[in-house]
This record gives sequence, C-alpha cells and structure tokens, in this order.
Amino acid sequence: MRIDVITIFPEYLTPLELSLIGRARREGLVDLHVHDLRQWTHDRHRTVDDSPLGGGAGMVMKPEPWAAAFSGVRESGQAALGTDVEPLIIFPNPAGEPFAQSTAQEWSRCEWLVFACGRYEGIDERVYQHLADVGCEVALASLGDYVLNGGEVAVLAITEAVVRLVPGVVGNAESLIEESHAAGLLEYPVFTRPASWTDPAGVVREAPPILLSGDHGKIAAWRQEQSEARTRERRPDLLAPLDEDAAGS
Repeated sequence: MRIDVITIFPEYLTPLELSLIGRARREGLVDLHVHDLRQWTHDRHRTVDDSPLGGGAGMVMKPEPWAAAFSGVRESGQAALGTDVEPLIIFPNPAGEPFAQSTAQEWSRCEWLVFACGRYEGIDERVYQHLADVGCEVALASLGDYVLNGGEVAVLAITEAVVRLVPGVVGNAESLIEESHAAGLLEYPVFTRPASWTDPAGVVREAPPILLSGDHGKIAAWRQEQSEARTRERRPDLLAPLDEDAAGS
C-alpha cells in the first residue's frame, strides 16, 4: 500500500515512524510519503491561505497550491505504481462521513491513499469540484462531532486504523478478529496473570474462574455474552443494526 499525506506541518506526522506503522514502513509493507503543501507555492512568503470571500472570521486555504499538490503527488505515485492506478483522496473533515471500523477495512484493501490535511476554516470548495471534474475518487471522513485545528490528528488515527489491517502488519492476525468493532460489538473484558490480585487498597480481585477452566467452548460463549452485555451498556447504538438483522432473518 502507498500512502501520501499533504500538510503544512510535516513534523506532525513523525509518529508514523514509530511502532507498528514504522515497522511496516521499514519492512516495505507500506510506502508512506509526507509532503509539505508549501512546496507548491510560488510567492516568497509561501502563502497557502487568504481571507474568506464574503467576509467572516479566520482564513481559507487557497485552491492553487492544492491543485498543484494533487497533480504532483499523482504524477510521482503513478511513476511508482503505474499510470493505470488512481488514488483515493481522503479529506479529514467534520462534515464528512463518520469513520468506522468498516471504513478502515475497506480502505485497507486500497492500493493507494492520499490524505489532504486542511487547516484554518477549511479548503476552498472549488478544490473538491476540480477533483470531481478530473475523475478523482474523493472521500470526506469525520472522526466525530467535534472540530480539530487541522487534519493531521485525524490522519494519524485513520492511518493507524487502516494500516494495522494490511496483511502482515499485525503479527497475530487472529487478534484483529476479536477486537472491538470487528464484529459490530465492543470487545469482551480481558485478564492476565495473576489470577488473584490484591490491589493497592488491599482488595482481592479474582479473574473470572471460567477463564481458568480450559474449556474453550465455554470461554468463547462467555466472551460473546460479555461483548453483548458491554455493548448494550456502553454503546447500545451499535446493537440496533444487529437487532434489525436478527428480526429480519
């Protein structure tokens, strides 16, 4: 998988050199490139923004640098992947579709992703229109109903969620099956040794005895029950689609 990130703060993306993502890059599972949007400016101040037309607070990112950046990144990406390969261009945006585990799974199967990190009051709307006119596939993704200073934090989160699903990135692939949201439920509670633990307040806390039984069938059933109970308590909204499917079957 190839990933390109366009931003005015390239240093913000340095965490992508760490942990599983960094190892995936070193092992050649992910080819990740971070680009400074300002390299596609042509004035001595390297200007990427201007005041909004019609008035209002804040600044708006100019269309010229973004159009040039997409053209340049597309050219370099196709030189590496082939001219028949086109990227999915992703804009982190609070007005976008909610990013979910199913989105991460879908995008993990893409050959090439390009992230565009907006700032200030956003990117000139004509950039989206231009990309649509030239046939680019564009997605707007929201992490939640709140506003960040820019798209970089969202790109870090989305990239980690996507890349960890690329085959070979996570050593134990089975761990991806049982984690939260993988099957539409929250993950069951987990425990480790010691089975009996005395906490700092002197309270003895025991792990569930069934986990020590060695009966894998009963353990699996207990975990499923715990996942359903935890989801019903914390995220009942996740159960609605599952309940509808069950009712219709």
